[in-house]
This record gives sequence, structure tokens and C-alpha cells, in this order.
Amino acid sequence: MAPAAGWTQRHGLRLSVLGLLLVICGLVPVLNLVVPAGSALHMSDYAVALIAKIMCYAICALAMDLIWGYTGILSLGHGVFFALGGYAMGMYLMRQIGRDGNYQSDLPDFMVFLDWKKLPWHWAFSDSFAATLVFIVAVPGLLAFVFGFFAFRSRIKGVYFSIITQAMTFATMLLFFRNETGFGGNNGFTDFKRILGIAIARPSTRMTLFVITGCTLLAFYLLARWLVASKFGRVLQALRDAESRVMFTGYDPLRYKLSIWVISAVMCGIAGALYVPQVGIINPSEMSPAASIEIAIWTAVGGRASLVGPIVGAFFVNGAKSWFTQAFPEFWLYFLGALFIAVTLFLPQGIIGLVSRRKKEERA
Repeated sequence: MAPAAGWTQRHGLRLSVLGLLLVICGLVPVLNLVVPAGSALHMSDYAVALIAKIMCYAICALAMDLIWGYTGILSLGHGVFFALGGYAMGMYLMRQIGRDGNYQSDLPDFMVFLDWKKLPWHWAFSDSFAATLVFIVAVPGLLAFVFGFFAFRSRIKGVYFSIITQAMTFATMLLFFRNETGFGGNNGFTDFKRILGIAIARPSTRMTLFVITGCTLLAFYLLARWLVASKFGRVLQALRDAESRVMFTGYDPLRYKLSIWVISAVMCGIAGALYVPQVGIINPSEMSPAASIEIAIWTAVGGRASLVGPIVGAFFVNGAKSWFTQAFPEFWLYFLGALFIAVTLFLPQGIIGLVSRRKKEERA
């Protein structure tokens, strides 16, 4: 009985959350498209978009757990990778507008407004969906590789690493705010109309994107579970707990840290690419330091080093945010701050840790 009880303790909540995600991916399309709008069971377009957005955030929280929970590296700059993936997708969607914009030009409206005569060089291939998929992975991955290589080679760690990641995202945000960079300035990209020639506003298109987002979240969870259970993941956890000892045994921390750092960044970039066509806008505010800090908060609230915890945390915090900003908008930031303090002081293992402890007490 004891081994069976232990297995249930470790895996029961994880399977419940994954099962719930599968139910959401299968049930939400039915409730939105099939159930009549007047029915109490009908799910509104707003609710569908909200769940899809939170699933994108959950991918970011999962990526944060890999680098923070399992490797012990707190990043306060993951928002920049999320935004870069979003901008790569946004550039493609802006090109898909074609001459249906306000100025009926082949150039995006903001370029016409700024009196640009041609597309800048970095918009090359932005009309190709295949090239866009490459950029969604390559741009965040390349930035993460270059930044991580120099940071990890210099053995920057702890609060110093957190500070320079926040400086990175702040500098990138300021760059994207400038009109001359060709990224829409403070307005960013919006008013998307088509993806792969299909109208984004069509219910079937929105639901397809929703299901793809849910499946991507599940796929990344399975990938993360495989990584942390492998020898690679065990070395990461050893680096987190005793890096000097790992170095003395012959392992090179640079390779392991850099690999998981790039994987984590790419996951955020893909999340950003899924986010943009469903939310309908991308602007430099997604790169703000506050956005990156929120990713860390979702992970901490759900429970670090658990993989399923960050997913729970993303849904809990963003669900609360959606409700608070409608019911008590002036109190939302106070609630978020109090929540983070409470988790830090009383729930160091987050919601998942609390549930696990309660189960142990019930069995005792």
C-alpha cells in the first residue's frame, strides 16, 4: 500500500492537471462553436481568448521553471524572448494585411504614416510563413545564445545575473519604442486580418489556434518532463545545488546552462508567436521588466521545480488578474504584491507544495 500511496502522492495532481488541459482543448471548441449563444453552457469568444492567452503564459512559466526551478538561475528577462517571438509573427501578419489597410498600400500602415518608401532590410522574408517559423525560433534562440554565452562564461550568477537580464529586456524595450527601428514604435502591430490567407476573425481559425496552443503547451510539458528526468536534467539540478562539486567531477557548467537557457528562450518565443494572432496586438510593453517579473511570480506561486506548478500558477494568477481588474481594478497590484509576499513567507513550494502537504497530513 505504501508504494501505491507514494505514487499517487507524486503523480496524482500532475495527471489531474494534464487531464484538465486535455479536456479544455477538446471541450472549449464544442462549447464555443456548437452550443448556442443563448445557452448557459455557451463559452463566449472573450473566455476562449482569455484561456488561450493564459495557456501562452503557462508555456512561459514552464520555460522559467526549467531555468529557475531546475537550474537555479533566476531570469528577469524572459519577457524579451516572448516579445521577440510575437514580433516575428506580427511582422508576418502585418504583411498578410496587404492593401486592406487604411492607406491601401503594400507597406504596413505605420510605415506609410511615417513616410517610409520601402520595407527595411530586417523585414525581408516577412511575407513567408515558413521563414517566419524559422525566425520565431532563431531570433530568441540566437539572442539567448549570445547573451548566455558571455554571461555564463564569465560565471555571472545569482542576483547579478537577474539584474543584467532585466537590463537586457529594458534596453530592448527602449529600442523597439523607437519609430526608426521599423517595429511600429509604442503602438506596435495590430489590426491583423489573415493568417495563411485565412481570416483570423473566423471562428474556425480562432479555435484552430486555440487547440494548437493547448497542444503546444502539452508537448512542451512532456519535453520538459523528459529533460529533467534525463541525465541532462540531473546535471542541471546538481548545478543548482552544488555547482563547484559538479565542476570538480569533470562537467562543464557552461554547456549545460547555455543549452537549457536557449531551450527556455525558444519556448517563450513560440509562446509569443501563438499569443499575437489570438490577442490581436504586440507592442514593446510585452518587453517591460514588469512582464518578466510576472513570469517569475507565476512560477513561484505555482511551485518551482515541479513543472506542473508553473502551469497552475499561470492560470491562478492570470485568472485572478482578469477578475480583479474588472471588479476591483485599483486593488489588483496590491493583491499581486501580497500574494507574492505570502508565497515567499508561507508557501515556499507554492500551490503544488501546499496541496502535497495537505495530502500527506490527510494520510497521516
